[in-house]
Amino acid sequence: QVELVESGGGSVQAGGSLSLSCAFSGNTYYSMAWFRQAPGKEREGVAACDKDGTTIYTDSVKGRFTISKDVPKNTLYLQMNNLKPEDTAMYYCAADMFQSFQPLDRNEYQFWGQGTQVTVSS
Repeated sequence: QVELVESGGGSVQAGGSLSLSCAFSGNTYYSMAWFRQAPGKEREGVAACDKDGTTIYTDSVKGRFTISKDVPKNTLYLQMNNLKPEDTAMYYCAADMFQSFQPLDRNEYQFWGQGTQVTVSS
C-alpha cells in the first residue's frame, strides 16, 4: 500500500496563488501527477512528472502552474499562479510505479490521495 496525502488547498480570489503539497510514503514511483475534479465533471489531468524529471501540463494551466518533486523530502508540489475561477476543483495527487505513456490520463495511476479543495472566486 502507498499513502499519498495532499495539503495546501484553500480559497483565493482570481489572480491569486496557492501551493499544493503531496506527501508520499516512498520514492519508488516512476510517475506522479496532479488531477482535479469539479462537481459534475470527470477527473482531469493537470500536470505530471516522470522519474527523469520530464513534465507535462494540460493546456489550460500552461504558464501558470508548475509541478515539481523533492524526493529526499518525499513531497510532490504544484505551484499555482494567476488562478482563475475555472481552476476551482478538488485536487488529487496520483502516483504509479511504472512509466505513463498518457501522463494526464487518470487510468494510468494506481495510487491516489484523498484530495484538497481549491476554490477561486471572481
